[in-house]
Amino acid sequence: MTITTIFFDLDDTLYPADSGLWQQIRERIGLYMQERLNIPAAQVPVLRHQLFEQYGTTLRGLQVNYQVDVADFLAFVHDVPVAQYIHPNPLLRSVLQSLPARKFIFTNADVPHARRVLRALQLEDCFESIIDVITIDPYCKPMPEAFAIALKAAGESDPGRCVMLDDIPRTTRAARLFGLYSILFGKTGPHPDADATLADWAGLPEIISARQ
Repeated sequence: MTITTIFFDLDDTLYPADSGLWQQIRERIGLYMQERLNIPAAQVPVLRHQLFEQYGTTLRGLQVNYQVDVADFLAFVHDVPVAQYIHPNPLLRSVLQSLPARKFIFTNADVPHARRVLRALQLEDCFESIIDVITIDPYCKPMPEAFAIALKAAGESDPGRCVMLDDIPRTTRAARLFGLYSILFGKTGPHPDADATLADWAGLPEIISARQ
């Protein structure tokens, strides 16, 4: 089956997971929980992880349990100097430009953060659009409803013609269950939660062409 649409995760996928950027965002999530919601610092790490595991993102968990202002949360946690942590990858840009399928960012972050990341990576012109946490509200990856909204936003009716590339196994597992071809980024060899794995961007065109 011809692949017509590829959904790319953003954070820790389009840039190296050891860049330090996501660590800074995670720290600001904890700071938000302390400063805005008055949660004791000692409780934050465990609670943040619990909410992430139960609701898909810490934000969704905070929405349910603390009625947070989504715009305020997203602005606060993403207030980091992105360009200090991540830099352009010419190979990635070349690979993206070589792929014939339409390409979308599909992220549990928001559009402003995604645009800052793409600008720092010099990839702004490589994607048709950004499908963010606001677009899929009140859901988020890995919820099946989030994939349904993403496909609709991309103008796709057949998940079998789509690929989801993400660094989190539960997301690639959910994508596969929804009918997309799933690629787990940052791993090598067979993986139970994905159709394929990818550790080197140079290998992506071959994976896609083999699926055609």
